[in-house]
Amino acid sequence: MVRFRCLTLAVAVVAALSACKPAPKAAEGTAPVEQESERPAAISVIKSNGGAPASHSVAAVPPPAEIWKEFSGDKAFAEARAQVEVGPRPAGTPELEKARVLIEEALHKSGWDAERQTFTADTPHGPTQFVNIIARFSATGAHPAPRNTQRAIVCSHYDTKRFSTIKFVGASDGASSTGALLELARVLALDPAMAAQLELVFFDGEEAFVQFTDPDDPKPDGLYGSRYYARTLMSEGRASQFKFGILWDMIGDRDLTITLPPDSPKDLASGILSSAEALGVRQNFGYFSRTILDDHVELQHRARIPSVDLIDFDYIYWHTAGDTLEHIAPESLQKVGAVTLCYLRQALAK
Repeated sequence: MVRFRCLTLAVAVVAALSACKPAPKAAEGTAPVEQESERPAAISVIKSNGGAPASHSVAAVPPPAEIWKEFSGDKAFAEARAQVEVGPRPAGTPELEKARVLIEEALHKSGWDAERQTFTADTPHGPTQFVNIIARFSATGAHPAPRNTQRAIVCSHYDTKRFSTIKFVGASDGASSTGALLELARVLALDPAMAAQLELVFFDGEEAFVQFTDPDDPKPDGLYGSRYYARTLMSEGRASQFKFGILWDMIGDRDLTITLPPDSPKDLASGILSSAEALGVRQNFGYFSRTILDDHVELQHRARIPSVDLIDFDYIYWHTAGDTLEHIAPESLQKVGAVTLCYLRQALAK
């Protein structure tokens, strides 16, 4: 997960009109409603079981008018469970590779191309190899998917913090957002034109090996994957094609309280809050009292992409052995997924 930097700031919530229609209340568990090294990146498109991603028909079925109703908290929870069952998944471990394969298989099943962005960075424990997973969707069904149709990023980290004294499986901190992002991929595939406008990114190395440091520190600790991804977007000239980014982190808490950083981009934050209001879950979304250091910072300040962090930082099990499946809920994943889809449908239609 993240650490926060102190900042006293009064924030007024800006109301905005939403095109999302309120969804009927759903039954429980259902959907409604661095220093980096100079080594070049090793980038490859991974095929599941030697084959191409699942085929899809672009024109066979019209996309759902209220696509946010298709997001299943139960399916997202099942994907999160699969991650947790791998066990602790720190960067650079065989366990994280197992988690990586699960992510790729789920993406291919939904018709997405999965690209591994591999790099090596210096850490307090020495040079370590990291692997970001970048997913793209082709509106025409051709593979590989083009790299110039994407207009927004939705992302998560999938590593867990390394501990020597406890077994930390990161049910909310890592697995919840990863499982929800895989469910988002499944739902977006129902609308190929919309899916093609999104880049889904699973960051490796969000967790600090020792302690988070400022991203501009000569030897920063933490945010390794998002830092490298942001730098690559800039060096490849792709950053300018993105309108905004949405980061998910720790979104599974049974008592969901999404705490937006107070320095979130005004229009982006107000759009998220308006979507939450339209879907009847505004009470689960608010602001945190201090700024939060998380992967969105690299997107926003290094790649100059306006980005917001949807995170429940009011989570008593953060970085403890208690961050287990019993403390997260499908309903929480469904709320975040539906609100995000509601916002994306509006924002990408402009």
